[in-house]
Amino acid sequence: MKALILNSGIGKRMGTLVKDHPKCMTPLLDGETILSRQLCQLAAAGVREAVITTGPFERLLQSYCKDLELPLKLNFVHNPEYAQTNYIYSIYQARSLLDDEIVLMHGDLVFSDAVLASVLNSVENCMTVSSTAPLPQKDFKAVVQNGRILKVGVEFFDSALTAQPLYRLSRSSWRRWLENIIAFCESGKRACYAEVALNEVLSELELELKPLDVKDDLCCEIDNERDLFLIRSKMAKLPKE
Repeated sequence: MKALILNSGIGKRMGTLVKDHPKCMTPLLDGETILSRQLCQLAAAGVREAVITTGPFERLLQSYCKDLELPLKLNFVHNPEYAQTNYIYSIYQARSLLDDEIVLMHGDLVFSDAVLASVLNSVENCMTVSSTAPLPQKDFKAVVQNGRILKVGVEFFDSALTAQPLYRLSRSSWRRWLENIIAFCESGKRACYAEVALNEVLSELELELKPLDVKDDLCCEIDNERDLFLIRSKMAKLPKE
């Protein structure tokens, strides 16, 4: 299994907090950053290879990861058009490295060890959702019916749960999504979410996607300074992992 970590975004909603480094290098607690936490968790869980997409501060990010000296093979793929495209195009740029089972996550996502273990140990394709979190206005929701995710996007509210971009996908299911990502990008659709391409193939049996309900456990994106404050506060209350 490979990890795919999407770190090509600008993070403009973080303002001056990301003027000198990519958002994934934002400090959390006790010397951790979002990225160092993710990579340490993956290594501790037995994942041995990660593909990291990059945008601004590409060389700084690579140097930072090298200095962590973790038992992970890291492959960096730069999206030279990061300011004009969405991460669908970053995935497209990395396509030749992604022929495997995949655990996919956004680079601004903070989660507990227990959440990651549940994702990695799932025997089914899954995406993390929360049945207890209020539905966000602007962030991802998953339309869930009969124990299956039918659509993922920011625009869905009916029959929806709060969703976070942390997926586990079998090789065959991931390849089907990736095929549609490639089709989108090669037809010029490079500014949409990759989930738009996912929604077109979710009706196929081989890509059945199950909701993994983390409820109140830690699994949140950091989009702005308020998110950072709330997640730091939540982390401070967690038992030491």
